Amino acid sequence: MTPNWHKLSNEADVPSPALLVYADRVRENIHRMVAMVDDVSRLRPHIKTHKMAEVLRMHLDAGITRFKCATIAEAEMAAATGAPDVLLAYQPVGPNVARLQRLTRLFPQTKFACIADDEGAIRTLANAWAGAASPLEVLLDLDCGMRRSGIAPGPEAGALYQLIAGSPGLKPGGLHAYDGHNREVDPAARKAVCDAYMAPIRALRDELQRAGLMVPRLVASGSPTFPIHARSMDVECSPGTTVFWDAGYGGRFKDMDFLPAALVFTRVVSKPGPGRLCLDLGHKAIASEMPHPRVHLIGLADATAVTHSEEHLVVETARAAEFVMGDVLYGVPQHICPTVALHGLAVVVEHGKATGRWRVVARERAITV
Repeated sequence: MTPNWHKLSNEADVPSPALLVYADRVRENIHRMVAMVDDVSRLRPHIKTHKMAEVLRMHLDAGITRFKCATIAEAEMAAATGAPDVLLAYQPVGPNVARLQRLTRLFPQTKFACIADDEGAIRTLANAWAGAASPLEVLLDLDCGMRRSGIAPGPEAGALYQLIAGSPGLKPGGLHAYDGHNREVDPAARKAVCDAYMAPIRALRDELQRAGLMVPRLVASGSPTFPIHARSMDVECSPGTTVFWDAGYGGRFKDMDFLPAALVFTRVVSKPGPGRLCLDLGHKAIASEMPHPRVHLIGLADATAVTHSEEHLVVETARAAEFVMGDVLYGVPQHICPTVALHGLAVVVEHGKATGRWRVVARERAITV
């Protein structure tokens, strides 16, 4: 990695704050994802991180055909871009049931599926798809320790899967388990934890298959467990952050060889006293849901956040005197996914130069209504 890989030759042309996406690094991260699995069909990357049609096309160019998403807007963006297979990894409730139905009509070339973990939700989906030309594939969402959504593997989960299989209009699509809680730093410890919570999930799958039910897939893996699931032939892997990477995962998971491919671009807009810089990198430009550091400023390792508000980030640094108004800084977000969602447009960088803009299409809650 060259020391100044991040710097733009045309900084003066780029308004700040901005989200920069380095196209060559995105392609390289996708290449590394593909290289980690034995078969590209086992990749089902989560598009919640990038939310951009151009990035999804890079995945398609690499032979990836299956995708995972969290919102109806992300599902629509994926289908409109030509994704053949889209899993909505979010239980549809309320108007989202009809919205998902509408997508199946608008994009018949895309196979849509969703997850569910509740009897009432499953019955609602069954009623909505009763009489439809094609059944809706539903995966049972399992809780493997995240304690956010899903049902624990066991008899109740088996009964719900039986309900999906026996409901007209629905088709059992397999099992889904998100393990974002597994953040063990040591790879061996991470694998041991993963093996422990995946064992009852595989046992449930085997039990369902012995009962004569089709369990066509097991979808699992957050980004930290991607290297583990990539070695398991029976798992469709759904990493998300790997496409852009960030300081949070990069600092914690040294065993994962991905490149920071999306940065924030900011300028000094004030110098509020000795040793302080005020940057135009407020809450509306960098994800702020976690404690500081929320951004790691490249080349300014001693910078410490003092105050953070809607449009301003004030940092303390022993090097403050070196900067003048308008000087540029580049930052690696601590958490890239919600940072991307704050920007309507991303500045695409190719060969060290800002060359255009990509719309962050799926940051919207609805693309069409």
